[in-house]
Amino acid sequence: MLLGAVALFLLIRSYGEGLSAPAPLASVNRGGSTAAATPDILFHVLLALAAVLVTGRSVGALLRVLGQPAVIGEVVAGILLGPSLLGRIAPSASAYILPADVAPHLGLVAQIGVAFYMFLVGLDLNASLLRRRASAAMATSHASIVVPFLLGSTLALYLYPRLSTSDVSFTSFALFMGVALSVTAFPVLARILADRGLAKTEFGAVALTCAAADDVTAWCLLAFVSGVAQANSAGALSVTVLTAGFIACLFIFVRPLVVSLVGRSEDAPPTERVVAIVLLGVLLSALTTEFIGVHAIFGAFLFGAIVPHDSALARTLINRLHDFVTILLLPAFFALTGMRTRIDLVAGYDQWLLCGMIVAVATLGKFGGTLTAARLTGLGWRQASALGIVMNTRGLMELIVLNVGLDLGVISPTLFAMLVIMALVTTLATTPLLQAVLRQQTVGARSDAWLANIG
Repeated sequence: MLLGAVALFLLIRSYGEGLSAPAPLASVNRGGSTAAATPDILFHVLLALAAVLVTGRSVGALLRVLGQPAVIGEVVAGILLGPSLLGRIAPSASAYILPADVAPHLGLVAQIGVAFYMFLVGLDLNASLLRRRASAAMATSHASIVVPFLLGSTLALYLYPRLSTSDVSFTSFALFMGVALSVTAFPVLARILADRGLAKTEFGAVALTCAAADDVTAWCLLAFVSGVAQANSAGALSVTVLTAGFIACLFIFVRPLVVSLVGRSEDAPPTERVVAIVLLGVLLSALTTEFIGVHAIFGAFLFGAIVPHDSALARTLINRLHDFVTILLLPAFFALTGMRTRIDLVAGYDQWLLCGMIVAVATLGKFGGTLTAARLTGLGWRQASALGIVMNTRGLMELIVLNVGLDLGVISPTLFAMLVIMALVTTLATTPLLQAVLRQQTVGARSDAWLANIG
């Protein structure tokens, strides 16, 4: 069959070589140059995904031995492959793995991956665990925004004359510093809780809800800051109103339809038609929040949250999507963000001192605000401390916010690098501190039981 096909092709080729075609138009020639570059882009995207997968898994396995979650390894892998390390040691290799014209295409893959990962997080969220702690979650999420926002704005008084320029107004600079210190890395927090086996607990549900509300508020604030920087503050109000309206419509009108769809397919595994309808809902929900100006991942998460977590449909979707999304697509999101990091821009004792000050203020605001609010709403010291620790996780959402600020010209590249370091340090500190608090909680529970037995 193969030999016959080759012979037929050679016969066709011998005839076709004698044919003539019209001369190409100028527009066709310009289009042809773009088309010729497409195979190279696909090749480099596949190469970048393979490099991210191998490096991320290797570094993640090493960091797991040190007690860090695999997600940190994926971020570090991006830094290793990017300009901070490989770009300095072997610039040609770094440019070959991720050339500038391929990064946007890889970014699209990464954004789709993180959106579907947050959909899986929403599917796994047990909303019934929040009934006893709903007030605590709401109060804590707002406190974890307000306190670091005010501290960040105050820190701007010191940083503005040192790290900004005269063409940036102090109002825009201070507002952005407040937002930058208020962000919680929703995807990273969810991944850490899942790795620790806490995602399905009451504490995990409260933490995820706080982080979700936290980041929605932060995105609304970011829209406001962008409006101020671009002299269009009315856009921030529309983002807030549209977001609230979308959430209300999703839970009031869409959720009953999803529950009805789940009920009709509960006795048997969901059909391809049902799965297709749900995936279409995920895309439309993500598309809506992206159009509003919040972010596509929140729409995906919210749609996952309205699907009953204990249904056969939820279990089927998790089983089918989890490995593909978390092993291949999600690391691309983490690593691509790490590849954009330029740690080498921070140089000198004075700049590293400023960077340490930013880390300290960010940690104080996020941890202190969360701890205080959690205690006032009835949580114990250890639970409140653990919640403050996980809410101090930043990472990827922080980096997205920082890129927006850099694109708007509100922050300089040097301050951008400092804030990136702050995001990495606070994320790296989450797991060991959380382990220490949980270990103390376990020891305390054993001591209480021992004292009760003695009594």
